[in-house]
Amino acid sequence: MALFSFYSVRKPRQFEHKPIYWDPRKEALEERTRKIKRELGVLDEPLENYKPDIKGKFIEGTTHLKKSQMKGEDMRSRKYKNVRLAVVLAVLAALLWVLFFR
Repeated sequence: MALFSFYSVRKPRQFEHKPIYWDPRKEALEERTRKIKRELGVLDEPLENYKPDIKGKFIEGTTHLKKSQMKGEDMRSRKYKNVRLAVVLAVLAALLWVLFFR
């Protein structure tokens, strides 16, 4: 009669992320060769100022963020658009309340 029971509660599925295009051995090998080249002086990049090149990689993988970047929009302009939309909606709601419910 009951649709569910407290005694046989199913466990939620676990999240398993299996990277498709990532080879940890290849990445480690490239990092080691880059460090060796830096130590030998082949690369001009100093070791203290080294940062992995991951900035902007997420935007390259998405189409909508890439389009907004090509238009010249940044986080600040998108935030301004959202605030402007909220203000316009609030003004319209106030106007509707004054016209129809008062």
